[in-house]
Amino acid sequence: MRPECRKLLAFSLLLLALHSRLHGCSAQGEADGSASSSSAPMEEKEKRALYAAIEGFVGKGWNGSGLYPDPCGWSPIQGVSCDLFNGLWYPTVMSIGPVLDNSLQCSADAKFTTQLFDLKHLKTLSFYSCFPPTNPTPIPAASWDKLAGSLETLEFRTNPGLTGAIPASLGRLSSLQSLVLVENNLTGAVPAELGALVRLRRLVLSGNGLSGQIPASLGGLKGLLKMDLSNNLLQGSLPADLAGLRSLTLLDLRNNSFTGGLPPFLQGMASLQDLLLSNNPLGGSMAQLGWEKLPKLATLDLSNLGLVGAIPESMAALTRLRFLALDHNRLTGNVPPKLAELPNIGALYLNGNKLTGTLQFSSAFYQRMGRRFASWDNPGLCYNNVAVDAAHAPPGVTVCKDVQVAGAGVRDKVDGRKPEVSSSFLATSFGISACKVNGFWFLVLVQGMVATSLLFIFL
Repeated sequence: MRPECRKLLAFSLLLLALHSRLHGCSAQGEADGSASSSSAPMEEKEKRALYAAIEGFVGKGWNGSGLYPDPCGWSPIQGVSCDLFNGLWYPTVMSIGPVLDNSLQCSADAKFTTQLFDLKHLKTLSFYSCFPPTNPTPIPAASWDKLAGSLETLEFRTNPGLTGAIPASLGRLSSLQSLVLVENNLTGAVPAELGALVRLRRLVLSGNGLSGQIPASLGGLKGLLKMDLSNNLLQGSLPADLAGLRSLTLLDLRNNSFTGGLPPFLQGMASLQDLLLSNNPLGGSMAQLGWEKLPKLATLDLSNLGLVGAIPESMAALTRLRFLALDHNRLTGNVPPKLAELPNIGALYLNGNKLTGTLQFSSAFYQRMGRRFASWDNPGLCYNNVAVDAAHAPPGVTVCKDVQVAGAGVRDKVDGRKPEVSSSFLATSFGISACKVNGFWFLVLVQGMVATSLLFIFL
């Protein structure tokens, strides 16, 4: 992981622990109305389960009882947070991975123990870079039902040794609100049982080797806000049942093998802010969707989908759009001039199509966009060099012959090289380094956690 990504992850985990501490001391402490937090005890059975669960991951040489005799009190464990329940301390957060210098780190033979599932008040369980390729380990298939009443967040990030299928038993975690399985080595199908997680708000399964189709049952997750299944081996048409995800703000399905065209149900997702479908052989046309029905859309990545036909005029109604990528398709016809009038547009990629006619954008538009506008590799496309000075002419586009001024020609494609055109702009355009695909959405998570933590601090 890049250093800046590691800092973001560390910051988020610190906020997670802070939120747990504040929420636990205020909400649970006030609820039980008994002993103060400073004098509250912890059950010995709970201590032993905590020590044994951690020892399974960090190794048998870890002396938990000696190093941390009061893990929820004066000798806290980095990555573990506790809450009060009926006058007793219970661990509610366990985060393991090399985020900070004193973080709990997995040993070379890390494993799950049965005692992990005895932590009956656990709300958050997170593993980062815990299972290397030399220690292939599956996610346990049993005992998750023991945490069904408490677990709200389950995360496995960057564990190349985490192998096998996603257990169907995760569908029994009835309290789960966030399931994040990112950059592991998980294979097999997405379990249909995940559709039973009715409280789920975030489902991120990107960067694995998952195959098969998206189960129709996921359309039952009515409260889901973010779905990221990018960078897998998924295929088939997008099921019509996903039309039920009307609260969705992010849909990221990039880098799979989906087919069947752009599904009409997308236009019913009026809350969508980020729609990323690039690098799938979807095919079809953009004209079948009423783009004006997606007024909140800010990011639209439709690169390399095999799209045909014209760019719809209705896309000019997307007034909140900041990023539009239509490159490497087979689009034809003229480029709608009103695209340049989108008030918030910050990147527009049209290169690698079969577009024709005159680009009717101004010099001011090209100057403002710079390398964030691309329209080369459209042999029938040209620009008016009377309206656009040579210094700001679109790279790789010829001058229209009927208006050509003497001495004008084709401006090189940015010093003869194409700039890197990818969705990393989503992060870099705001002064933040991109941390691979999931880094941008991780940033969204951090922002939300900052707001939540500050709320609890000042309440």
